[in-house]
Amino acid sequence: MTEDLRQRLHRARFPRSAGYDPQWMADNWMGPNALWLLEWLCSGLELTPGARVLDLGCGRALTSIFLAKEFDVQVVAADLWITPTDNWHRINAAGQADLVTPLLAEAHDLPFAEGYFDAIISVDAYHYFGTDALYLPYLSRFLTPGGHIGIAVPGLTTELDDALPPHLEPHWEPDFWAFHSPAWWQQLWNRSGVVDNVRADFLQDGWRDWLDWSEAVLDTTDNEAAQRLAPREVAMLRADTGRHLGFTRVIARRT
Repeated sequence: MTEDLRQRLHRARFPRSAGYDPQWMADNWMGPNALWLLEWLCSGLELTPGARVLDLGCGRALTSIFLAKEFDVQVVAADLWITPTDNWHRINAAGQADLVTPLLAEAHDLPFAEGYFDAIISVDAYHYFGTDALYLPYLSRFLTPGGHIGIAVPGLTTELDDALPPHLEPHWEPDFWAFHSPAWWQQLWNRSGVVDNVRADFLQDGWRDWLDWSEAVLDTTDNEAAQRLAPREVAMLRADTGRHLGFTRVIARRT
């Protein structure tokens, strides 16, 4: 089963992610493939060995393990929904206990010294807490001057009007209004006054990756959350066929 799943999920543009057990990834489902998104995000960042990195909204810490293994950085794996003990078991089993520290944290009440991190990353999480115009000025305080922040989140090709396209109406949830286009994020971050060199873009054919991943997870894992939530995503992505949905990446540097 694992080898079949590996072939099914092979993506030439995500070579680092290919080195991880796809069943491990599927069993720890919390939405779109976090390692693919992280690999795409990191292709636009410069992470040096030994750097201090905050993985904000790390979920089950797969992204934190990836950062430690692939870039030899020190990671704080911060999440509100998954307990540090739960994540510590995964981190330890992956052999990254020396580099990854799990932490329970709420995104608006972070327990860190100002200027502590060399980089802050967030995968499939930032849209839940970072769309407020005041959030980036708050978060950037924990970055060293010149440090980088990068996010990869579900997004839109262009902003939607209040009236949804008919094909999305049956599948839309209130949370999805937090999906935004690269242009929207570019404007929000440029206006913040706390970062420069803002770059925002959209993952080519990201919707296909999202759909293929969700379908594969449904076929290969009994993860309760996946079985309950992924069918909605599959139906929505099939209906949309990339007209509106995909992934947005935003990268900037603290001034």
